[in-house]
Amino acid sequence: MKWLESIRKTVEVIEENLWDEDVLTKVAQEVAISPLYLQKGFQTLTGYTPSEYVRNRRLYCAALDLLNTSQKIIDIALKYGYETPESFTKAFSRFHGVTPTQLRKDSSKMTVFLPLTIQVSISGGDKMDYVIEKMDSFKVIGWNRRFSFENSYEMIPKFWDEVYQKYVLPYCDKPDWPQGETQKAVTENNIGSFGVCIEEDRESDFDYMVAGLYKGGEVPSDMRVFEVPALTWAKFRCKGPLPGALQSINTKIFQQWLPGNPDWELSAGFNLEYYTEEGGPDDADYESQIWIPVKPAKC
Repeated sequence: MKWLESIRKTVEVIEENLWDEDVLTKVAQEVAISPLYLQKGFQTLTGYTPSEYVRNRRLYCAALDLLNTSQKIIDIALKYGYETPESFTKAFSRFHGVTPTQLRKDSSKMTVFLPLTIQVSISGGDKMDYVIEKMDSFKVIGWNRRFSFENSYEMIPKFWDEVYQKYVLPYCDKPDWPQGETQKAVTENNIGSFGVCIEEDRESDFDYMVAGLYKGGEVPSDMRVFEVPALTWAKFRCKGPLPGALQSINTKIFQQWLPGNPDWELSAGFNLEYYTEEGGPDDADYESQIWIPVKPAKC
């Protein structure tokens, strides 16, 4: 339950520091959980990233100030972290559907966004198909890109498409092509078998690799080799077409398994996706896996 309490603590810290410019930094300081998993878990449970939640709560409170005080719009904009009335009006209109001036004339247009209450059903978590496995360190090689937590769900699939269209599929379709440096790296290390999230002590973004198990050899200049440390992993088996099968299991991990598991808790800021070679990602019986690093839970 430590993980679930961390998510609840996140909401508490945000509400206590809602007007603080560094509210998310305070969350990172006070909540004892990896930012990578905090972001993933918070979004899975609430539908919002922490920064979206902060923004929505501020815009709701700004609407209350507009309706209940005679403050100037520019003063309210500054109070809630907007440098200009124009940027405030744009964000306000996107959230409430009307401008600040229009809302003052018609309060019924206000969008209500109250503090969240975290409630989780933990039934079924023990029935998930997973194994706990301790592994030595190993290296992966592949293309690396940095993503913000804010838009990673949207941008990472595009990164995969880019890599596959540009580098992987042409080599698969024409295996007799001359073996260039990039093609050798792709084929010899089976790049595309892993998706690797790497936090590296950053609060707002993380690195993601489309990767394979590094077996040695030359490393092309546009690729990266990363050593995954020795860890104990909870490996969850997924069966079904992608991305639906992985997304479904990922949701169950955060909504059921982590809050309901008395034996294990998260241990590090890494997350791996493993893709098998048998069949295709659109097949009904395609098998993939999600790996999360764990450690024995403290009593």
